[in-house]
Amino acid sequence: MKNIGFLSFGHWSNNPAYGTRTAADTLLQSIDLAVAAEELGIDGAYFRVHHFAQQLASPFPLLSAIGAKTSKIEIGTGVIDMRYENPLYMLEDASAADLISGGRLQLGISRGSPEQVIDGWRYFGYEPNENETDADMGRQKALQFLEGLRGEGFAEPNPYPMFPNPPGLLRIEPHSEGLRERIWWGAASNATAIWAAENGMHLQSSTLKYDENGKPFHVQQAEQIRLYKEVWKKAGHDREPRVSVSRSIFALVNDQDKYYFGAQGKGADSFGYIERDKRAVFGKSYAAEPDKLIAELSQDEAIQEADTILLTIPNTLGVDYNVHVLSSILEHIAPELGWR
Repeated sequence: MKNIGFLSFGHWSNNPAYGTRTAADTLLQSIDLAVAAEELGIDGAYFRVHHFAQQLASPFPLLSAIGAKTSKIEIGTGVIDMRYENPLYMLEDASAADLISGGRLQLGISRGSPEQVIDGWRYFGYEPNENETDADMGRQKALQFLEGLRGEGFAEPNPYPMFPNPPGLLRIEPHSEGLRERIWWGAASNATAIWAAENGMHLQSSTLKYDENGKPFHVQQAEQIRLYKEVWKKAGHDREPRVSVSRSIFALVNDQDKYYFGAQGKGADSFGYIERDKRAVFGKSYAAEPDKLIAELSQDEAIQEADTILLTIPNTLGVDYNVHVLSSILEHIAPELGWR
């Protein structure tokens, strides 16, 4: 059995072929898709976060709206770029969204990916400290966020407050008990997967990672996951870790599926550079008739190691088609692979 969620990048564009022509289209359809996915039996609704792009950016209003309109589905991100965040203000937003959802938030954070603009976090008012990289800054903010999630007081109270204070140092409010245990780290390397395990965060591993040995993508990702689990166990955490992998998987069950994605099934892993000095391996997309798809997916070592699969969806094709994509996986693929 595996948890199955969808991951949306939340694209929009004033393009006649798009079902999401505006930001409002994307936001409202994201809510509708999460509601429909819950009715189908999908376990999670996850959203990517990008700045300076016609894609979803500020996640907490969306997560709160979905939380208010659903009752069971997990709601999350994959991932929030911590370089852009004020950890304490984010703590308020995340706790509020978690409380609205009844404790269903699964929050993926990371140091971020290549951006649309140069050093975009500078425009948000943030600068790394001296002798610190932007990646260091992102990880330090993540640790500050985790510390705040413990719910312990740290701020000196005003002796003449507007409203009476409780005794002792004050904490960020609202506080959502248990959210600390539902934070995930998006890791593109073995080293950051180790860091996530040491700091008690679940692991999100996407459709690419840094190439560390030239092996096929799914093999490198499986090695990363096994390493993460070993370090988690050594760290002595008193709960079980969770691991998600993202995949583009399309069951070709009608002519429309073949028109949209038939050519993608002929692809393979690829290697390239997402940053000037970082060679990466990109996992292939899976697109085939169900029997062939089942055979291919059964050989994916990383899927076997993960407990959660996030299905990347073509959100620009609209809610109805994405419901079809998800239901095809649940009906034709998941039972045969033991995911259901």
